[in-house]
Amino acid sequence: METLLPRRGVIISLIFFLLKFSTAIEIPPSVQQVPTIIKQSKVQVAFPFDEYFQIECEAKGNPEPIFTWTKDDNPFYFTDPRIITSNNSGTFRIPNEGHISHFQGKYRCFASNKLGIAMSEEIEFIVPSVPKFPKENIDPLEVEEGDPIVLPCNPPKGLPPLHIYWMNIELEHIEQDERVYMSQKGDLYFANVEEKDSRNDYCCFAAFPRLRTIVQKMPMKLTVNSSNSIKQRKPRLLLPPTESGSESSITILKGETLLLECFAEGLPTPQVDWNKIGGDLPKGRETKENYGKTLKIENVSYQDKGNYRCTASNFLGMATHDFHVIVEEPPRWTKKPQSAVYSTGSNGILLCEAEGEPQPTIKWRVNGSPIDNHPFAGDVVFPREVSFTNLQPNHTAVYQCEASNVHGTILANANINIVDVRPLIQTEDEENYATVVGYSAFLHCEFFASPEAIVSWQKVEEAKPLEGRRYHIYENGTLQINRTTEEDAGSYSCWVENSIGKTAVTANLDIRNATKLRVSPKNPRIPKLHMLELHCESKCDAHLKHSLKLSWSKDGEAFEINGTEDGRIIIDGANLTISNITLEDQGIYCCSAHTDLDSAADITQVTVLDVPDPPENLHLSERQNRSVRLTWEAGDDHNSNISEYIVEFEGNKEEPGRWEELTRVQGKKTTVILPLAPFVRYQFRVIAMNEVGRSQPSQPSDHHETPPAAPDRNPQNIRVQASQPKEMIIKWEPLKSMEQNGPGLEYRVTWKPQGAPVEWEEETVTNHTLRVMTPAVYAPYDVEVQAINQLGSGPDPQSVTLYSGEDYPDTAPVIHGVDVINSTLVKVTWSTIPKDRVHGRLKGYQINWWKTKSLLDGRTHPKEVNVLKFSGQRNSGMVPSLDAFSEFHLTVLAYNSKGAGPESEPYIFQTPEGVPEQPTFLKVIKVDKDTATLSWGLPKKLNGKLTGYLLQYQIINDTYEIGELNDINITTPSKPSWHLSNLNATTRYKFYLRACTSKGCGKPITEESSTLGEGSKGIGKISEGVNLTQKTHPIEVFEPGAEHIVRLMTKNWGDNDSIFQDVIETRGREYAGLYDDISTQGWFIGLMCAIALLTLVLLTVCFVKRNRGGKYSVKEKEDLHPDPEIQSVKDETFGEYSDSDEKPLKGSLRSINRDMQPTESADSLVEYGEGDHGLFNEDGSFIGAYAGSKEKGSVESNGSSTATFPLRA
Repeated sequence: METLLPRRGVIISLIFFLLKFSTAIEIPPSVQQVPTIIKQSKVQVAFPFDEYFQIECEAKGNPEPIFTWTKDDNPFYFTDPRIITSNNSGTFRIPNEGHISHFQGKYRCFASNKLGIAMSEEIEFIVPSVPKFPKENIDPLEVEEGDPIVLPCNPPKGLPPLHIYWMNIELEHIEQDERVYMSQKGDLYFANVEEKDSRNDYCCFAAFPRLRTIVQKMPMKLTVNSSNSIKQRKPRLLLPPTESGSESSITILKGETLLLECFAEGLPTPQVDWNKIGGDLPKGRETKENYGKTLKIENVSYQDKGNYRCTASNFLGMATHDFHVIVEEPPRWTKKPQSAVYSTGSNGILLCEAEGEPQPTIKWRVNGSPIDNHPFAGDVVFPREVSFTNLQPNHTAVYQCEASNVHGTILANANINIVDVRPLIQTEDEENYATVVGYSAFLHCEFFASPEAIVSWQKVEEAKPLEGRRYHIYENGTLQINRTTEEDAGSYSCWVENSIGKTAVTANLDIRNATKLRVSPKNPRIPKLHMLELHCESKCDAHLKHSLKLSWSKDGEAFEINGTEDGRIIIDGANLTISNITLEDQGIYCCSAHTDLDSAADITQVTVLDVPDPPENLHLSERQNRSVRLTWEAGDDHNSNISEYIVEFEGNKEEPGRWEELTRVQGKKTTVILPLAPFVRYQFRVIAMNEVGRSQPSQPSDHHETPPAAPDRNPQNIRVQASQPKEMIIKWEPLKSMEQNGPGLEYRVTWKPQGAPVEWEEETVTNHTLRVMTPAVYAPYDVEVQAINQLGSGPDPQSVTLYSGEDYPDTAPVIHGVDVINSTLVKVTWSTIPKDRVHGRLKGYQINWWKTKSLLDGRTHPKEVNVLKFSGQRNSGMVPSLDAFSEFHLTVLAYNSKGAGPESEPYIFQTPEGVPEQPTFLKVIKVDKDTATLSWGLPKKLNGKLTGYLLQYQIINDTYEIGELNDINITTPSKPSWHLSNLNATTRYKFYLRACTSKGCGKPITEESSTLGEGSKGIGKISEGVNLTQKTHPIEVFEPGAEHIVRLMTKNWGDNDSIFQDVIETRGREYAGLYDDISTQGWFIGLMCAIALLTLVLLTVCFVKRNRGGKYSVKEKEDLHPDPEIQSVKDETFGEYSDSDEKPLKGSLRSINRDMQPTESADSLVEYGEGDHGLFNEDGSFIGAYAGSKEKGSVESNGSSTATFPLRA
């Protein structure tokens, strides 16, 4: 849910005002007041590399303060011409020129006006000298091996801090260890020297980092003489030195770091240990350094005072030293005197208390002088307080309180101002404020008044003080309005009044709408490695949009502005996207909005889902021969409950290392009893599943081995395979490794003739096949197969019936007759063969036929056998797709699983005439204003004797209803052209031409053309090539809003002119007028070419999609292999070619089809085949499948190839 943050603004504002109340009252600069020092230097060091040294002292007051200085408590005048001062300031500069050491000292600044004098703390100016080691001749040191020695450093004094190093002349550090130690003063101690300590270049270096200076002592030579009799000795302390005795005192300031050091000589080298007498070392603040020789305690407190003991020991004895640690402290304020403003006649008190060790002494001053020298009437002075009574204006002064002990001095100024003034409002008049509904509003009225004043607020239009619990006026005059509403908007007046007078200002308050947020989606559950997209929808007041800033955080930690550098987390304003989300991305995501006036936040809990962790601690129990209990512990489900466990096993001898599923267990269970097979060495593992997926497999369990047993089952899928007559090859599915139950697996096969009273024959084999020869062809046998191993036999086997091998049928059917149904379809009847002559399982009958000659021209055809098969026991079938007006031979044979039997004697039959195919082309070769000459080509297949042509034509101008259809019977078959007269000028006609035989007229071919207008020249013979403009209506002539239908169809592939033919039919209005010779215009020809190309592309796409997967229609397959004899069968018989007719225009269907004979056959190969298209039962008999011989593939039909698309002009 959305979370508004009004309290945050309230808390911040309260802190701001409380801080203001806790500070001293600020007197406006326009009011006379004593000086107040506002800036001063502390310790100033004159580093040699600085350009100048500045000692600061700045003060404010009314009248303007005047500055004076003291140095070492004596007046200091700027007499040195090098000193640079500033106007209206006490600050001065000392240039780094020449000798400046005489400027070193302690300075104090005084700022004074007629009302009082302010005094600064002491400012120490240090002019450090350049530290140097003295030039000296250091005598060589010579000691015996095993003796102690101390190399003194005695570094020069300089500005701290000081760092000391012992090195050789090559600036390599002298190695320190338990035997060699450098003290805090810089001396180098040896507990016992060794020969390797001999060298002539021991150098002590002193570094002063603040001065950027390092100085070097003259090298020292140490010679260690070897000794054959090194005496061991007990420890003796070198640090602290022997002269300090067994005890010493150390004073340390509170808060500093205490360092205690202890070093002893002896052989073997002594070990040093530390303890606090009567207590424990402070844990967490104490460390032992330098191999235990130094005890370091940081941030020392009073609890750390006491006695500390160091103990140096070896196996010969020990030495101790006690350090008495005293903790002291410089002065610090516990009650610092505060400046105050009083009115005439009032009373007051100044408190000044400080603590330290030793206890600080308190001294009071007035205007920089001891208070005893300048007492005011009515002042009562105590060590820790000064009280005033009946204050008067001349009592205005600066009081100083100084606390000091041996470790330092602290000073505090307290201004006592006696002021009587009318209230001064320091807040600007007509200030504008704004807040958000529900938040608190703060209207300021900061003022100064003495005597004290009363503050009141009122709404301007109401003219009465504000009252109620929602309103609160602070001491500084600020008005707080809690839980604001829109009605709180308006102007407010602040009135401040004291005994001197009163003042007012006006404040204007505007109320804004609160900012609202909503993060979506709420509490999403995201699978690991998926993408998380969060959106922060915000709504805020229009006046606050410019300041609206959105930010995202996760679990309280803010994201970078733009996400992560690797781009996995992307923040785009209100959108947070995390790619490849991981479990670490799970948490509470917060979108925060911040404006100038309010804040809002909304959260969503993101849960990351992942596959479970693998189960753990697999344990096997209750071990049995055929079962075992498996128990496991669930892994982390990663926020998605485990739905089930998959138990897998490994133990297959044939595939070692391969894990197989054994069982599944519900997700709430972590134990299962597993069924086992004999003679397997099992190992188990468990996989957990949740909605995200599978876990990794668990670690495998211990092994569990089951004892062997007899087989539990027998082979399945017993079958026979035979390639020779009387042969029976018995096969079965062998038992798998997990089913064998023991060693020595074999198969016992028994068989006998079905129903025969004979004994079972038996044979045992180790593989899964057995060849048996039988005395009879295709005889039934009872067969049983039983599994056996070394421990026994499987269960009693089930008997199955198998047949011995088949032989070919040995007799042919007898054809009873062939009934001619139409010019392309016949029905054949025959007698079936006896069952005992099949010698196997009868699969069906096959018809073979071939064309011998055409009855039209008497031409003999070569023998090309076509095959049609009919499944099952039947005695008739239909033979389709025959050529009309032709003679055929036909035979029938039976076939079984072995193959085909002998053919019957050929049967001769003839097909009658049919209707012709459409003419190959129709063209208008000449046109005038009232005449037209047409030319055409003969049909590819006449299907009989051609008797003539039927020519029809009608007007198809720009009217919706087309003209009456005119018929012309052309009885001269050999005439390939016709001249039409008495046509209308400037008129478009559509022509239809059909070829006819005695059986009727075939499908029409169409053409369109327009007659010419008056005075136009006739168009001569049109080219025989493809004229793309003849069958295409350009889109430009379509009437807007008219509906147009484009039909696309495949064209006979045997046509060499074009692969595709397109027919465009337009139903609607065209242009009323026709332009002369439009087909000769270049733009028109180009447009038609573009349309034809587009049509060709569409046809190609349709063709490819239609034939995907290797399926072809009958027409397409036969077009790929043109055959002039088969062509006529297709065109007359198959219904899919009927769609290639051009449909007549509206109103002409009845007239166009008059005198046209019904198609004699509308069947297709789909109706006769055994394919997926179903069965045809014309006369109660089964229709067989059609197949062509002579290496032709089987043919099937996909139906019509016509596609219709509506067009909108």
